[in-house]
Amino acid sequence: MPKSIISEGKTSTEAIEKGLKKLNVTKNMVEIKVLETEKKKSFFSILEPRIVKVELTIKENIKNTEKAEIKEKHVKPQKEKIEKESFRRMGEKHKLSTEEREIAKSNLTTFLTRFCQDLEEHEIIFEIGENESYITVQLEGKDIHFLIGYRGEVLNAFQSILSGIANQNVQGKVNVILDIEGYRGKRKKTLESLADKLSKTVIKTGKTITLEPMSAYERKIIHTRLQGNHKVRTYSIGEEPHRKVVIALNK
Repeated sequence: MPKSIISEGKTSTEAIEKGLKKLNVTKNMVEIKVLETEKKKSFFSILEPRIVKVELTIKENIKNTEKAEIKEKHVKPQKEKIEKESFRRMGEKHKLSTEEREIAKSNLTTFLTRFCQDLEEHEIIFEIGENESYITVQLEGKDIHFLIGYRGEVLNAFQSILSGIANQNVQGKVNVILDIEGYRGKRKKTLESLADKLSKTVIKTGKTITLEPMSAYERKIIHTRLQGNHKVRTYSIGEEPHRKVVIALNK
């Protein structure tokens, strides 16, 4: 077994994962050094526009932990295998009682009323909806794109804050879905179009394509869009919040 190798990838995470696979070890069994980052233009803006080279060197004192590390390696593929099924069950796992939904909506109403008052120059209005699994929040206003951010980063962070607020004094788990100025619908169409385009590229070239890190919500859109395409398969790699969708030929 080589003591060190140089591995390449579109990101440092991808380069490291490839190197670990070649060495047949896990991350905390090696020392990692980033050697080179090379800018590279890409046709697809959602792909990482660079190549990273890393050097992985196996640590000397790994005998005592080797068994534990091998066990960990076998656990990770199982996590990836069940991700799609977990997406399907997300809405089924957290059925809220009527009382819990009312408490959650009251929490959100109190917070959002003050929030809109503090940003009165943007004339923000909100609407809260519900079903058995989710509380939905819609925001509309004047020049509030700053609440969305680059590819929805601010929106997702704000959604996490609202989820925490909604869960106050609630025994169950409240899931909040936030949308601002119809961004979710527009983003969904963009990702579905991208999935279609990239799947055709994979079929034509036979090459696997790895997308940039996405939230669980956006990964679900890609998986769902391509689940009926029997020529390709999709799966996810990496750890949150840097988990990515991979599109490959279905051999």
